[in-house]
Amino acid sequence: MQTKKRLRAVFVIFLILSCAVLIKLFHVQIIKHEFLKGRAEENWDIEIPFGGMRGSILDRNGELIVGNQLAPTLYYMPAQNPDAQHVASTLAEILRADAKELEKKLSQKTYMVKIAPEGKNITKKQADEIAKLQIPGLYTGVDFVRYYPKKEALSRLLGFTGYDGQGLAGIEYAYDDFLQGTGDRIRLYTDAKGIPLPHVDDGFKTGAEGASVGLTIDLEMQQIVERELLQAMEKFEATQALAIVMNPKTGELLSLASAPTFHPADYQQVDPSIYNRNLPVWMTFEPGSTFKIITLAAGIEEQVINLHKENFHDPGFVRVANARLRCWKREGHGQQTFLEVVENSCNPGFVTIGQRLGGEKLNQYIEDFGFGRTTDSGIAGESKGILFSKEAFGPVEQATTSFGQGISVTPIQQVQAVAAAINGGNLYKPYIVKEIVDANGKTLRTFEPELKKKVISEETSVQVREALESVVANGSGRSAFTDGLRVGGKTGTAQKVVDGTYKDGEYIVSFIGFAPADDPELLVYVAVDNPKNSVQFGGVIAAPIVGRIIEEIAPIAGITKRENQLEKDYRWGDEITHRVPDLTGMTKETVRTQLYTYQIKWHGSGEKVKYQMPAVDTLISVDDVIHVYTE
Repeated sequence: MQTKKRLRAVFVIFLILSCAVLIKLFHVQIIKHEFLKGRAEENWDIEIPFGGMRGSILDRNGELIVGNQLAPTLYYMPAQNPDAQHVASTLAEILRADAKELEKKLSQKTYMVKIAPEGKNITKKQADEIAKLQIPGLYTGVDFVRYYPKKEALSRLLGFTGYDGQGLAGIEYAYDDFLQGTGDRIRLYTDAKGIPLPHVDDGFKTGAEGASVGLTIDLEMQQIVERELLQAMEKFEATQALAIVMNPKTGELLSLASAPTFHPADYQQVDPSIYNRNLPVWMTFEPGSTFKIITLAAGIEEQVINLHKENFHDPGFVRVANARLRCWKREGHGQQTFLEVVENSCNPGFVTIGQRLGGEKLNQYIEDFGFGRTTDSGIAGESKGILFSKEAFGPVEQATTSFGQGISVTPIQQVQAVAAAINGGNLYKPYIVKEIVDANGKTLRTFEPELKKKVISEETSVQVREALESVVANGSGRSAFTDGLRVGGKTGTAQKVVDGTYKDGEYIVSFIGFAPADDPELLVYVAVDNPKNSVQFGGVIAAPIVGRIIEEIAPIAGITKRENQLEKDYRWGDEITHRVPDLTGMTKETVRTQLYTYQIKWHGSGEKVKYQMPAVDTLISVDDVIHVYTE
């Protein structure tokens, strides 16, 4: 009887334990299956990474500036193929690499070897050739390199990416957090020896593409500007050159160029001084006469001069304290109005304006126009320039500052300041990025015009524009004259300063121009460093470049020809020009009897002129031909 009770107790205990085991198995196999499977896979898996897809960089119209190009990368798992020597010798021939160095890398005691740099970013042809060999333990991961459809265009602004795809300079660096993508990954499941596990499917982790950065740059304008800079570099054998195009009404940078340039994919082949220096924001130098626009604006605003009704006599120099400050014209300009002071870029006249303003007031305007600090443009590497301290700003320093000597500014500071002087007095922050959009099309950030402050009145700005248009029609900027577009502007010629001393025979020549003068929509600044083979004046070298740029990009900006422009006065040596007469409706006989002295080429067999080229009232030289087309 006692034995039966014991057997019954053992059976009950066995039954309870069996139930417990079954419940535990159900819990493990069914309820916690996915969790435990995931934990197991973490111990089994080996990931082959795909390179992260960086976001694109686009121009203001959505045209691609920087994209991505497929570039495979090789990975090797030593546990799956112990014959590293054979693998190395096979790959060395295809990759054009050293077999011994490859063997050394492939023999590492690790679960996976990334074959780099030899097997990183290989060509599709190489990848296809390797795939045909079916080498055990060798895998091809997907990677990307940056693709530049416009080649060297905008290189100093864009910057470049490094070995790991991270932004190292320029826009690539400044907006790396947005551009950086996370790559996809293939998950292989293996045992401790790296042997693939049977009956376990490989997995896949999906990454995220980086966001695209849309710039304010207009690629069509950029290509025109860069072409002009490269031509100037060749023609004048210059050390370097730079250019900026901005919409003065908004602060949008439409073009930003430096020369010489480089290809971002080959940045390691050029001197770091080229790829590390985005000249329009990095370079600082004495502005020369382009800075006189600020002195002019302050003088008009404070009513210390009258451009038309007040005269000034220039003997060729002015004495300030113990210094004798000369005009660029040694014999002086003699008696002139203050408008002519501006047209002639007369240094003594601008010293007088500065003296009438007083040191404190002049300094205040210089600060109000944004000098002495960065513009906050968001462009990497921007400098802030150098101004005189208040303690060092004596009478001579005040005088030289009035005509742009002794201080150091950046090109982008000058563009920001002159934009305010001509747009009605509004100081806008220059900006280069228009918007940032993620891979799904969602806008992450947008950038709008940002008004910093009002620096002068609209009335003063009108007078500044009129004076600078007169500089181009009648003064030192006549080489920038563009018929019908009403170009205004100012020349600049500054001797280079090296280690605190002026360098003989080396100058930075510049010109800042805008159009149309009645309602400015384009502001163009060009500076050429140490030009040769020519007279080193901004009016001779830089002004014609700006004139050509404005003429070519005006249609892109939607600018049409204006009326009521100041006509360019003829001076000895100028090309003789005429306005095209209206010949439409006339017969051949009538044209002959009018005694026109132009070269006229007839097209068609009719008697009456139906239309003509160039158009009526176009400015042409005496050697140009008028083409007329009959009915």
